[in-house]
Amino acid sequence: MGMTGMALGDIDYEFPPGDPGLFGPQSVCWRVHSDFTSMLCGGISSLMLQMLHPLALAGVWDHSNFRDDMLGRLRRTSQFIAATTFASTADAERLIERVRRIHDEVAGTAPDGRPYTANDPDLLTWVHVAEVSRFLAAHLRYRNPELSAADQDRYYAEVAHIAEALGARDVPRTRGDTDAYLEAMRPQLCFEARTAEVFRLLIGAPAPHPLARPLVALTMRAGVDLLPPWAAEMAHRDMPRWQRHGVRTGVHRLVPIMRWSVRNGASSRARRRVAGVTTTAAGSPMEDDRT
Repeated sequence: MGMTGMALGDIDYEFPPGDPGLFGPQSVCWRVHSDFTSMLCGGISSLMLQMLHPLALAGVWDHSNFRDDMLGRLRRTSQFIAATTFASTADAERLIERVRRIHDEVAGTAPDGRPYTANDPDLLTWVHVAEVSRFLAAHLRYRNPELSAADQDRYYAEVAHIAEALGARDVPRTRGDTDAYLEAMRPQLCFEARTAEVFRLLIGAPAPHPLARPLVALTMRAGVDLLPPWAAEMAHRDMPRWQRHGVRTGVHRLVPIMRWSVRNGASSRARRRVAGVTTTAAGSPMEDDRT
């Protein structure tokens, strides 16, 4: 099924049978991106980190409805990651091309007078690294702290292909290069009034249902906890040790429920596609990888 005229949530992850997608089930990114809990917490953290860059912040501020639909923005990000990881090769490539066309329309001037465009190769690299570094940090904390250094490097090398397809350049492809890149970017980052507003809206995002309020609040705090220490300090969100312990314990206790709730997500359906087995079941964008 093609991407033209269809919503992200309408992608048929089970079609066409036998298609491995851009990466295939043996890739590290299938393992990392298939765990719903860590991807949710990492996605929140990545948005916080991205917004420390003034030009990334300006693009979101000027061309997004995030102030009215913060959870919707996070959902669309998770759907893009799920689709480019688990969808068929054709659907993933069409989605990347569609996003490139959208980026062509996003341009403006930041408050400091600098022009920005969403297809700026350096800005694309920042957004990518801020995102995937938090996904991996969350995976190491909540899914598999024993993931080898070699597999961590493989993860960065795999996902670099998506960033480059979107137009990024000089994308870090190892853990060491990623750490060095983040350190080198620190002088360009800042925390000002609009950044504080994004953090406030994120941390106070309304839950889709009253029963989900504790879960939303916990995952937002987990996102803060996953920030690099220097970023949390910059955002005036550094947590005391006892609070970090409480957040991590809370997330670990919720893991079985959250993974069960998305047991028929994109990863499971994609595995059925690769195996040539199709069904009509629907599921969430991401799920726990039990295989």
